[in-house]
Amino acid sequence: MSEETNLQSAKVVAIVGGGLGGALCACFFAKHGIHVHLFELRPDIRTQKVVKGRSINMALSRRGRDALAYVDCETTIVNNGIAMRARMIHDLDCTKHSIPYGTRPDHEILSIDRRILNELLLTEASHRPNINIHFQHKFVGWDEDNKIASFDDASGNRVEFSADAVIGYDGCHSAVRTAMMKTDAINVTQEYFDTYYMEFCISPQSNQFAMEPNYLHIWPRHQFMLIALPNQDMSFTTTLFLPISMFRKLKTADDVLNFFGQYFPDAVSFIGTKEIVETFFSSKPQPLITTKCEPHATYRGDMLLMGDAAHSMAPFYAQGMNSAFEDCIVLFDKLRENNFDLPKAFASYNDTRVRDTHAIVDLSMYNHREMTHLVTLRSFHWRKKIDNFLYRLFPHWWIPLYTMVTFTRIPYHQCMTLRQRQDRTLQIARRIGYTLVGFLVARRFVWNTIKPFVVQFIADEVLPRLEIKK
Repeated sequence: MSEETNLQSAKVVAIVGGGLGGALCACFFAKHGIHVHLFELRPDIRTQKVVKGRSINMALSRRGRDALAYVDCETTIVNNGIAMRARMIHDLDCTKHSIPYGTRPDHEILSIDRRILNELLLTEASHRPNINIHFQHKFVGWDEDNKIASFDDASGNRVEFSADAVIGYDGCHSAVRTAMMKTDAINVTQEYFDTYYMEFCISPQSNQFAMEPNYLHIWPRHQFMLIALPNQDMSFTTTLFLPISMFRKLKTADDVLNFFGQYFPDAVSFIGTKEIVETFFSSKPQPLITTKCEPHATYRGDMLLMGDAAHSMAPFYAQGMNSAFEDCIVLFDKLRENNFDLPKAFASYNDTRVRDTHAIVDLSMYNHREMTHLVTLRSFHWRKKIDNFLYRLFPHWWIPLYTMVTFTRIPYHQCMTLRQRQDRTLQIARRIGYTLVGFLVARRFVWNTIKPFVVQFIADEVLPRLEIKK
């Protein structure tokens, strides 16, 4: 798609939040000739040795890749990641088995370091002449009458910028959302998950990956789990998800090592006992929060929430980043439909996107149960075989839930609806099967019960009469 500079060049948009979604959204607007001021509270991470904040690896899939392709940077991003084609399940006895993500070669997700991805997107944005990036700028407020956004810079000075609209891509504790709530009636629900997380690292061994690289490694233990995602430096970003009550019981080095030795014995050899203890006591368990917000846009159409500011979620479906990227595609579909009239497009976006973002927040919570518990059950593997078999036979009629969410652009709420329909279909099929089996068993039982009487009747009554007639 060529750069569009015509009628949109007079428009100015302020995007608050220079993380993954905000940087990409800026590139979307710039591609259509709209001037963007991108504001980030932190210093430029490209100049920092250590970056504070979350660092769970990103898992890039179809929705996110389509958004990157829109601004012509998919190839650059993909070249900095590692493909994961299946889950590798580590059982308690140290045996392993894999569960493919899908049935096709392109059914894979891409593991990429969060910082690397953010740096690449910021660099991409900085190359666009109609994007100005302002680091260490804290959003203060929005004057909706005069269309002025206010910020405090690194020196504490108040600075103001004129813009046609403000877009909040500033995370689950969004300052833009707080400002919107002062002028509009906005319903926000936030829930802290009982499970917290802590990151470890599996370093290369003998200059090689310590485990198979093209997998998402999972140690499912019903109420908690350990996962590991590969990096291009041959390390694995390894994350422990554990109820906070259990974190608090691990008070000494022996407690921690006994816990890992009991539940993740093979991971101990990969991470190392010294590294486990040092990391555990130098880190702090981090909380997980889910957010649902409605509406995403103000009634005047000059403020809009996107990404985690509108729909933060647990990371278990690996759709937080992908949904934030897909937000950009949906928004620009609406912008084109409305001839880039921002208020109309924002309203249309809101009408379309809210139910989908609510759905993926719920689906992410469901997938926590799947990753920690369901993957250990025989019934889960049978259901997956049935889904994949029907998908091969009827690819346009029966699509597994994970495939719909991860490898298609089917709206999230439709994914839930289709899955519920599949569940009902299998329930009906199961009932029919039980009925047929019951009928056959009953028929056999009845025949075996009356068979002696029938035989005796024939012998006593039928056969003698036949002999008399002869």
